[in-house]
Amino acid sequence: MPPAPPPPRTLVLGAGGFLGRWLVLELLTRGEPVAAAVREPDRGGELRRWLRTHDADDAALTTVTADVTRPGLGLSPEDDARLAEVRDVHNLAARYRFGLTRAQAEPANLQGALHALHWSATRPRLRRLVHLSGYRVGRDPQPRYPLDARTTAARYARLGAYEASKLLGDAAVRVAAPRLGVPLTTVNPSSVIGHSLTGEAGQYLGLAQLVRQLHRGRLPLLPGTRRTFLPVVTVDHLARFLAAAPAHDDAPVRAHTVLDPATPVLPDLIALLADHLDVRPPRGLIPVPLVRHLPRALTGADPETLTFLSEDRYDTDSADRLATAAGLAHPPLLPALRHWSTRLVAEGFGTA
Repeated sequence: MPPAPPPPRTLVLGAGGFLGRWLVLELLTRGEPVAAAVREPDRGGELRRWLRTHDADDAALTTVTADVTRPGLGLSPEDDARLAEVRDVHNLAARYRFGLTRAQAEPANLQGALHALHWSATRPRLRRLVHLSGYRVGRDPQPRYPLDARTTAARYARLGAYEASKLLGDAAVRVAAPRLGVPLTTVNPSSVIGHSLTGEAGQYLGLAQLVRQLHRGRLPLLPGTRRTFLPVVTVDHLARFLAAAPAHDDAPVRAHTVLDPATPVLPDLIALLADHLDVRPPRGLIPVPLVRHLPRALTGADPETLTFLSEDRYDTDSADRLATAAGLAHPPLLPALRHWSTRLVAEGFGTA
C-alpha cells in the first residue's frame, strides 16, 4: 500500500475541470501538497491518470469529493478534517456554457462562490482565497451585492446567465470577504488558449468557436470593428500565475486582469490563424449590433458571445507587478496560437 500523502496545504475546487487540472499540475510540480476537489469520486481517478500522462508525481495529491453548490462544500466530516491544514484555497469551480438558464448558472457561479468563501473562513491557517472570476468581470472598483431584484433580472436579460452569474459572484465575494476577514484575490483571465508548447487545452468555447467557424468556411464576415480586442492567455501561464498569487498578494482584497499584451486586434488575430490553417479569412467586418438582429442560423454566432467583442482595453498593472515579482513571463504568443489552433483541428474541436 502506498504511503498516505502529506496533509494538503492547498485546496483546488473544480480540480477536474479545464483550468483546475492545469493548476493542480503546476502546484504538484512545485512540490506543493494539494487536495483536488472533484464532484464525482471517479473524476479523481481520471485526474490522476491525466496528471501521470503529463509526468506529474501525484504522491502529494489528496482527492476529496465536494460540491460548491452546497453549504460547507458538501464535504463529509472525514474529508473536512483532512483539509484542516489548508492555507490556500483556489476556487476554479464554475459552470461555463452559453445558453444556460439563471437557475442552472447561479448555484455554481454565485452561490458556489459564496460557499467557497464561507468555508475558507473556517480554516484556521488560511493565507488566501483565490477566486477565478471571468473575462470582462470585476472592473467595478466599488462592487455592490446584493442587487435589487429588478436590477438583477435586467442584468441576466442583457448579458445572459453565464456572464451575469459570474459578475454577481465576483461582486459577492469582494463585498463579503472583508466582512469575514478572508484575504481575497480575484483573477480575471482573458480568453484562455492551449498550452504554449503542445496546444493542449480541452476547452472549445469562446474564441475556439470562432476558430471552428473559420476552419469550416463559415466565417465570411467577422463580427466587430478594426479595433475589436479579444485578448488571450495561455493555460500554462495562467496556471503559473494562479499558483503564485497567494505568496505575492498581501492586500486584504486584490484583483488582477491577466492577458497577453502581445495579442493583436481580433481581425489580425483571425487573419493569422487563417493563414496558419490555410483557409480563407473573413472577407470583411460586420457590426456587432447588426449581428444581434440577424438570425443565428445565418450568422452562426451565439448571442451571449457577442458581449465579449469589444474595443475596450484593460488595466493589467497589478497582474504585471505580481508576474514580475514571481519571475513569470508570457510565452511567445504566435507559436502558442499556432500550436493551439492545430490541436483544435486535430481534436475535431472537441468531437474527436
